[in-house]
Amino acid sequence: MKKSILLATVAGAIFATDAMAQDLSVCVSWSNFREERWKTDEAAIVGALDAAGAEYISADAQTSATKQLADIEGMITQGCSALIILAQDSASIGPALDAAEDAGVPVVGYDRMIDDPRAFYLTFDNVEVGRMQARAVLEAQPTGRYVMIKGSPVDPNADFLRGGQQEVLQAALDAGDIEIVGEAYTDDWQPANAQRNMEQILTQTDNGVDAVVASNDGTAGGVVAALTAQGMEGIPVSGQDGDMAALNRVALGTQTVSVWKDSRALGRAAGEIAVAMAQGTAMADVEGSAIFNSPGGNELNSMLLAPIPITQDNLDIVLDAGWIEKETLCAGVSGLAVCE
Repeated sequence: MKKSILLATVAGAIFATDAMAQDLSVCVSWSNFREERWKTDEAAIVGALDAAGAEYISADAQTSATKQLADIEGMITQGCSALIILAQDSASIGPALDAAEDAGVPVVGYDRMIDDPRAFYLTFDNVEVGRMQARAVLEAQPTGRYVMIKGSPVDPNADFLRGGQQEVLQAALDAGDIEIVGEAYTDDWQPANAQRNMEQILTQTDNGVDAVVASNDGTAGGVVAALTAQGMEGIPVSGQDGDMAALNRVALGTQTVSVWKDSRALGRAAGEIAVAMAQGTAMADVEGSAIFNSPGGNELNSMLLAPIPITQDNLDIVLDAGWIEKETLCAGVSGLAVCE
């Protein structure tokens, strides 16, 4: 069963290009490298491009939407056969798509939706990630006072996640079993910002919090720091990405779930899709693509990979997949079978 789940997660991302991609350059615009996972994504993209014989060119926007536009313009001038964009601000990325269109460069919108039909949308199913987060927290704490720590207000994924969370929590809210006593976006997804938001909510509620639905592992880390300072560590907290520190928190019991999105599969798919499109494959003809109906009313050619919620009960999945070393996962942990 474990192997089947892992294979299903990865299978949709893998397909072969018809020919080697010598003389192709794939340009990647990163919003930042602050989060642990982006180096893993990058290595997977580079691996896929190396396998195809394509050159990798990249730029780090350092969380600046303005710098990202300048980076993309510069890379297009330098010569891109295809462009992969992890958008810092999806709403302001339009001029980059204009420049790519003018230069005849196909675009992959990586991980974060670019609500424009000119960009292929490649991500995990973020609404389902939100559902998984809320399910795990609700199972652990079916009653009480909830806090929602959301992602960046300029990242569409933040609202996709929040929508999935609400779907799962709505019945409990309607029944009066739970109530939401605090909610906040987290600028740039930064743990320090999440910690400040959580501290403020704890002050406002006089520590009257029983569970926290945090939207990624970085924000979860900030939340756990705020809770620990008040002696409240161990109440249910969600996250996502499978960050090493987060998986250790799951093993320790200070985080309930990290929804694992194997970014090795996502990065590999991005490289392969970029090469295929550079070689003339239309977005609609990318193997495994489907139509995604966006909030803006656009039909986007897309590929959404399947996430897996990781709790104390199935930590062996990330171990068996070689995602994390046992000593890292189990640091400071005692009494947990997977760490024996």
